[in-house]
Amino acid sequence: MNMKAWLGRHKRFGIILAGILSLNLAYGFDARFTIINLLWIAISILKIDKL
Repeated sequence: MNMKAWLGRHKRFGIILAGILSLNLAYGFDARFTIINLLWIAISILKIDKL
């Protein structure tokens, strides 16, 4: 798969990941918040790639 096309399809998850990291830095690390959101991103990407 072309990496540029893959990144184009998943760029919103990169933005969400940056938001998660910035919220953790701003308000302190919350493991539950981070793990739940990372799992959500992983599942969403897997569902998109299967299409």
